[in-house]
Amino acid sequence: MVEEAVELARKLVEERYPQARAAWLGGSVARGTATATSDLDITVLLPGPPAPLRESLQYGGWPAELFVHTEESLTHYCEKDRQRRQPSMMRLVGETIVLLDTDGSGARLQESGKAQILAGPPPLSPQDLAMLRYKVSDLLEDLIGADSNDVRTAVAAILWQDAANLLLTGAQHWTGTGKGLLRELIEYDGTHATNYATALPAALRAAADGKPAAMISTVDAILAAHGGRLFAGFRLSGD
Repeated sequence: MVEEAVELARKLVEERYPQARAAWLGGSVARGTATATSDLDITVLLPGPPAPLRESLQYGGWPAELFVHTEESLTHYCEKDRQRRQPSMMRLVGETIVLLDTDGSGARLQESGKAQILAGPPPLSPQDLAMLRYKVSDLLEDLIGADSNDVRTAVAAILWQDAANLLLTGAQHWTGTGKGLLRELIEYDGTHATNYATALPAALRAAADGKPAAMISTVDAILAAHGGRLFAGFRLSGD
């Protein structure tokens, strides 16, 4: 599947962007974890317009997502992702298969992406950390006080993600959304000998079934590393 996808992605780039300086195939295909619904995540480097742009299309029986950039726009979006602590753009270039490299920029920017991923995100400011603690604490109280499984499910579905974000960013680790958040938890567990990537989804399922104890204890353990639940004394000034 990988060889077929690489050739198809390379052909797509050559047809649509013959002026491309470089191109990379990332995502689940490059990681070797593609499923029946996976798409081709292709980043293309152009010398100028029409970049930057993003488009989705069907090609050769595959859904394809094209992220088309100049070096300047790549730098811009990598920095945006660094600030939000989600390395989407870095991974779309750094953790890839090089499809095209006309001037050495393909290999150079791939190595740069890898280095940025390895460096990790900026640390949380004291204010950001307090805000996250407060949000997670508030949701935890809502879960404890929930009077129906519908409410427990709605609260727990948000709580596990916010708790995971606190865990990861509090440790200066990258975070993500959806399955990307789970991948970051798996990586965190591998480094710290923990099992949050399993425990948090399991706790979510249990909470939805009317058994919130596991979610409460798991989230409290995450909060404890940063001073515990936060309500009294929290203060946020406006602009």
